[in-house]
Amino acid sequence: MTLDTVDNATRTPDVELPWAELGLKKDEYERVVEILGRRPTGAELAMYSVMWSEHCSYKSSKVHLRQFGEKAPRSDALLVGIGENAGVVDVGQGYAVTFKVESHNHPSYVEPYQGAATGVGGIVRDIIAMGARPVAVVDPLRFGAADHPDTKRVLPGVVAGIGGYGNCLGLPNIGGEVVFDACYQGNPLVNAGAIGVMRHEDIHLAKASGAGNKVILYGARTGGDGIGGASILASETFDDAKPSKRPAVQVGDPFQEKLLIECTLEAFAEKLVVGIQDLGAAGLSCATSELASNGSGGMHVVLDDVPLRDSTLSPEEILMSESQERMCAVVEPEKVERFLAICEKWDVIATVIGEVTDGDRLEIYWHGEKIVDVDPRTVAHDGPVYERPYARPDWQDALQADDANKLPRPAGGDQLRDQVLRLVGSPNQASKAWITSQYDHLVQGNTVLAQPQDSGMIRIDEESGLGVALATDGNGRYAKLDPYHGAQLALAEAYRNVATTGARPLAVSDCLNFGSPEDPAVMWQFAEAVRGLADACQELGTPVTGGNVSLYNQTGEAAIHPTPVVAVLGVIDDVARRTPVAFQEEGQLLYLLGDTREEFGGSAWSQVVHDHLGGLPPQVDLERERLLAEILIAASRDGMADSAHDLSDGGLVQAVTESALLGGKGARLVVPDGLDAFTFLFSESAGRALVAVPRSEELRFTDMCGARGLPATRIGVVDGREEDGAVVEVQGEFSLPLTELRTAHETTIPAVLA
Repeated sequence: MTLDTVDNATRTPDVELPWAELGLKKDEYERVVEILGRRPTGAELAMYSVMWSEHCSYKSSKVHLRQFGEKAPRSDALLVGIGENAGVVDVGQGYAVTFKVESHNHPSYVEPYQGAATGVGGIVRDIIAMGARPVAVVDPLRFGAADHPDTKRVLPGVVAGIGGYGNCLGLPNIGGEVVFDACYQGNPLVNAGAIGVMRHEDIHLAKASGAGNKVILYGARTGGDGIGGASILASETFDDAKPSKRPAVQVGDPFQEKLLIECTLEAFAEKLVVGIQDLGAAGLSCATSELASNGSGGMHVVLDDVPLRDSTLSPEEILMSESQERMCAVVEPEKVERFLAICEKWDVIATVIGEVTDGDRLEIYWHGEKIVDVDPRTVAHDGPVYERPYARPDWQDALQADDANKLPRPAGGDQLRDQVLRLVGSPNQASKAWITSQYDHLVQGNTVLAQPQDSGMIRIDEESGLGVALATDGNGRYAKLDPYHGAQLALAEAYRNVATTGARPLAVSDCLNFGSPEDPAVMWQFAEAVRGLADACQELGTPVTGGNVSLYNQTGEAAIHPTPVVAVLGVIDDVARRTPVAFQEEGQLLYLLGDTREEFGGSAWSQVVHDHLGGLPPQVDLERERLLAEILIAASRDGMADSAHDLSDGGLVQAVTESALLGGKGARLVVPDGLDAFTFLFSESAGRALVAVPRSEELRFTDMCGARGLPATRIGVVDGREEDGAVVEVQGEFSLPLTELRTAHETTIPAVLA
């Protein structure tokens, strides 16, 4: 087979290339020809096809994502924002924290273990590439119906992949959530997040600057796994008729990644690295084009020098391979020897594959012949930008008119009691300990809070106690009813979850999971969700630092619920002052903060009891969320609250159940005046929290709430220990022993997944 060089491409303009098979549209291919002034070589076509894929180029979402920059609130904490591998925020004392959430949805359906494992590996490398030491991971997950046979195939593999990779890296898994819904049956959502810590001066960026500086590829050898993986697999709808349905999923090696982490951090510590980029989706195509386009010059690469696991790989396959545990560093010539010595020390393969030039072209050679000659920006940044048509779907009005508030409600205490048990034992509200127990929460010894707390928390300075908290949340049912407010509710819940632990929310990352952008109804959902999230971040003062868009999450015509997952990072000055979820002491007073209204659209109660989705989601009051957060943070800092739990899915009764079971202590509740027992227990009104206040602090706490104008209603008391027969009682309605609640809450997931 004749090598397709740049000279050959110029001489043979009429040669047909498989642009459609590689995922390009006809007009996109024609645009490549226009950019180059000739047909592309096979290697150039490979690079454009993966870098212009939906997953890598954001071509359907760019026009909407600009709002995150246009509406970004001013933030003194923001050090690095959108556009780099991950956002970076200042958390004080000279420390910076980097964090990000990404998706690995389609690969995890095709091959659950490796898809999920390499999702963790990829997000961790994004954190390393910023100059930080990874300190924790989180995993927001969505699966199909809990009792569906395929869920039993996908979920255990995903959980094993996350646990296996993260545990082997020695990174604690501190948060996330698990949601079941039939809409995710053919498209599970496997979102992975990571947090890293560094000093301000250690921040690194993805750019290749300085003519003569060497480009070093280091880490694992390049193989055939992952060719056409995340970049193409995540860029179209699952359809058995399409060849890209089952490309090779990446294969991970966490032990290699651990060596890569330590090797990279040592090189950073010795100031050996000018620029760095991890190799994730699109592999070398991404690393070389992004480093070159973000730098001040061009790049010359010799592809023959790439270490291979498979000597039969073509140059196109080498450029497209998404083999894991690889990174690309730009190093000054006089520092190359030391860089290579550090790699050898850590048993990491490292090879100089090129250098930065003083031109403006990315040139790649194979067997002495030039096979790529492009402006790197056209590959990495100047891909297609689509303004997809979008329109409010015809069925939206009917869905919202199908009011959940009109559903039959329980009549009397016995029915209330029965529905409480059904709710807390339903797959979405039941304990996820069967899943989370497979993750190591405590490795490294700095975990302060982890699942099932409202947010994970990590200590980052042992002497001062400085720490950070991270919560991820999203409710696809809310977003299906109203994508604008559904996205805001996701942000509000994550923001509230961070504040309940005592941490001050600082910044946001997101993972936006939607169906096909070629469907105007889906694009309307996406546009509304982005608009809602951008507006809410602006009002709360929490900038979006980066994130991920995952489209084509549907099988055939059936799209998933629009699922914007929002991660909020917060800072706490001293982790010793954190507030846990569990009830701590008998006799403490229970206060409900915020207003409770008849809001059941998209609620857990409507799903569990009536299998219903309709109406409007709860109202969003962002000023109330901000006020509530300030009160919760002050209560934590000043010792006025011994436990706190946000109210969200399942309402008050879910929060009380979780706090009671975690603390092994009962609660006696009184329905406040103006509320009926049903609304009191099951409403999902936002902007609320349950707080346990020591009696000695009641006056100080209520004075603070009153002075700030936050409704604070005393609803009961912590009473009794589980071993002594403690109950959760709603006065005048029903009583439930903690032992019975625990059985309902903790046996569901093991039973359905057995």
